[in-house]
Parts: sequence; C-alpha cells; structure tokens
Amino acid sequence: MVNLGDEFPNFKADTTTGEIKFHDWLDGSWAILFSHPADYTPVCTTELSRVEKLVPEFKKRNVKLIALSCDSVADHKGWIEDIKAYSGVAGVSYPIIADEKRDLAVKLGMVDPDEKTAAGLPLTCRAVFIIGPDKKLKLSFLYPATTGRNFDEILRVVDSLQLTATKKVATPVDWKPGEKCMVVPTVKPEDVAKLFPKGVEIKPVPSGKQYLRMTPQP
Repeated sequence: MVNLGDEFPNFKADTTTGEIKFHDWLDGSWAILFSHPADYTPVCTTELSRVEKLVPEFKKRNVKLIALSCDSVADHKGWIEDIKAYSGVAGVSYPIIADEKRDLAVKLGMVDPDEKTAAGLPLTCRAVFIIGPDKKLKLSFLYPATTGRNFDEILRVVDSLQLTATKKVATPVDWKPGEKCMVVPTVKPEDVAKLFPKGVEIKPVPSGKQYLRMTPQP
C-alpha cells in the first residue's frame, strides 16, 4: 500500500485512451485515481457519469482524472456506451485503466475482501487517491463496493489540499471554499501580522493556550 507522503508508483497500464506510464501521464498536474468494483454495475455507472459532468471543475483546479476497474479495455469501451445512455454525457473523456489480473488493485491495497465475482475473485473497493504535482500521495479514501462516493466532497478536499499546500493554514471541520481558515500551530505569534494581513481572531479557551487562530481564507 501507498502511505501519505509516499511517491505514487510509476506503473504502466493499458487504458481506454492507450497505454500510459503514470508519472509521464501526470506531467506536473494534480491527479485523482479512483477504482471501481466492476464494469456494467449500477453504482459505478452513476459515479463515472457524475465524474464526467464534473470534468470542467477538475480542469479548473489542474486535476487530471483516471479510473480503474478489473475488466478489459474492450469491456470498458462497451460500458461507456451504457454510461452515455444513462446520463446523457457525450462519452468518458478520462482514461479507464484495465487491471484484469488485479496487479494494481493488490499493489495499491484496493481489494474489497467482502465483495467477490461469480468466479470467487475479490472485487476492487471504491478507492480514491489524490496525487500532487510532486507525484506524492496527498490523500486517500477507501469506500466499500456497496457505498457510492460523494464527489462534491472530493472537490472540497482538493480545494483544501491546494490551499494548504501553499499557505500556512489548515481548514476546519466542514470548511468550504471562501470560509475562514485556521493558522497552523507552527506559525509564531510574531509572524502572524506579516503572513495574514487580513487579520487573525484568537478564540479564547479555558486552557489559555492561543492555538485557535482564525483568519479569512488567504
């Protein structure tokens, strides 16, 4: 499995858009790799449809998208026709990796032990890996096969990751873009005014420790 902060493996794979080498495909962008239990399945069809509709939002954030399922490229392409019919999208513009031997699914820890094919083979879970331009893993989610993902939340997470990568802030619970952020504890009090010209509000707490420092989003 890949841990947060690790460099993501530079794998080769066949996809619906041709063979890729992951680091070359990444090419300095952010990326989201998300896996699916199988082609021609109901929840997966809703997810790929939703992601296709969100492609413009991810492009605004310089995020590339790539899916993975343990089926062949030919199956993927046939399934895309169903996705088009279901949701009215023109197609699936991002690549879908073919992982028929489950090599990547096992390597990346994406196997769901409770969900199996008719032949008894384990299905991939609904994994989400967000990779930064430095090729390192920034965030991962693991959903079971039976639970569809919330891609509005994934967009929100991308906004937080990109903000906190360049500014000395963290985003509090339920944060949304445009809302107040928190100054990270490593910022010294004497540096606050210079780093946060919009001002900082310190929330008083019984301990007297001044660690709850709120500031408008930089």
